Amino acid sequence: MNKAFGFMKTPLCVTVLLLAVLLWSCAGDQNQFTTELDTHLTQKLMAISPDGTMDYYKLPNETDLDNIPQDNFNPLNEYKVALGQQLFFETGLGTQSVHTEGLQSYSCATCHIPSAGFTPGQVQGVGDGGIGFGTQGEGRHKNQHYAAEELDIQSIRPLSVINVAYVNNTFWNGQFGATHANEGTESVWDFRDDTKLNQLGYKTIETQNIIGLLSHRLTMDESMAEAYGYKDEFDKAFPEIKEELRYSPRTTVLAISAYLRTIIANRAPFQKWLQGENNALSENEKEGAILFFGKAQCYNCHYEKNLGSNEFHALGVKDMDQNDNCIFASPDDRRNLGRGGFTLADEDLYKFRVPGIYNVSDYESYFHGSSKYALEDVIDYKLNAVSENERVSQDRISIKLQPVGLSESEKSKLIEFIEHGLRDPDMLRYQPQTIGSGNCFPNNDLLSREDLDCN
Repeated sequence: MNKAFGFMKTPLCVTVLLLAVLLWSCAGDQNQFTTELDTHLTQKLMAISPDGTMDYYKLPNETDLDNIPQDNFNPLNEYKVALGQQLFFETGLGTQSVHTEGLQSYSCATCHIPSAGFTPGQVQGVGDGGIGFGTQGEGRHKNQHYAAEELDIQSIRPLSVINVAYVNNTFWNGQFGATHANEGTESVWDFRDDTKLNQLGYKTIETQNIIGLLSHRLTMDESMAEAYGYKDEFDKAFPEIKEELRYSPRTTVLAISAYLRTIIANRAPFQKWLQGENNALSENEKEGAILFFGKAQCYNCHYEKNLGSNEFHALGVKDMDQNDNCIFASPDDRRNLGRGGFTLADEDLYKFRVPGIYNVSDYESYFHGSSKYALEDVIDYKLNAVSENERVSQDRISIKLQPVGLSESEKSKLIEFIEHGLRDPDMLRYQPQTIGSGNCFPNNDLLSREDLDCN
């Protein structure tokens, strides 16, 4: 028997080890084996892809600057990106607060928290005049020393900045940027101070950030750059700019914009699947993806690389002032009018940009008015396709929002794909370890410092 089965002479521990290696290898091969679901999903993507290939949906590595969309007036370089990361979280920029209690207590990242999908972690973003953090932004509330009208508060839910490099015209109404959807809208740019900035010629996020730094009471000058240790970083990032202009709000905006363009959800399971890791998605997630790009019709609007689009649609969801959890919002806010509030065209009223949906499972709330708090409620709303806002009649609802019938099993798989398949689990890699001022971040008020264990 030993002669017939020579392996019996092999020491038992070696035999067990070899068997384990063999089983692991087979399991690995099986995990990477292309199934019918993989083939079906591949066919779906190739059929609807704008260029007919799956490569269209692949996102670049965040360090692959040459392959990240950028503005000709703000080319990316590693020094600019690194500086922008620091400045985005720098609470030391908050020197324009209404009251002394707010000085250096907030940052850009106050309303764009990595662990909350780069959103506020609650229904509204509150910069100057807010206190507290909680665990991921949900604990921020009004400072008692501020009147409601003194708050730097967003009367519309701040959009995530994940994959913003693929957004052609930023903000919910797409008002920022001189190109793409805003070509032909030049006649309305002068009506408001913020949209006048489109005349500078920047494509998108740079324009929004110029007005954003001002409206959110943030600034930069040479003395601040020197005090916080950023002067050398500005020199490396902007050697072509005259020294007297180099340490300024404008270069701060360009650096922050460069950084934002590199926040890319390229580690999501769906991205790994696109790269050939067939086992990166579960069977349920693959079936959910097939529904997303097929029967559920999500892809009709969510079809660009960020799985959003530069289209504007009326969905009839409620506005922020109709939300019982908002701190302060007005029913007369122009932002409630959507695209029409920018173009002044009746046919654009109540239409909002289609946002990208990577990492939406990290959000606290959904839609421009934070009217939904669970992804299942978002899916149900879109499947039913009925306006919930008395300000938006059903005849204004987008023709792309049509009732769709899905079984509970199908809906569950669709949600699983969106929640898990499109979630990059490592957004904290985009957060710095420290900032130049040494302050706590993303908030630096007393309560936030306690919440963030900065003391």
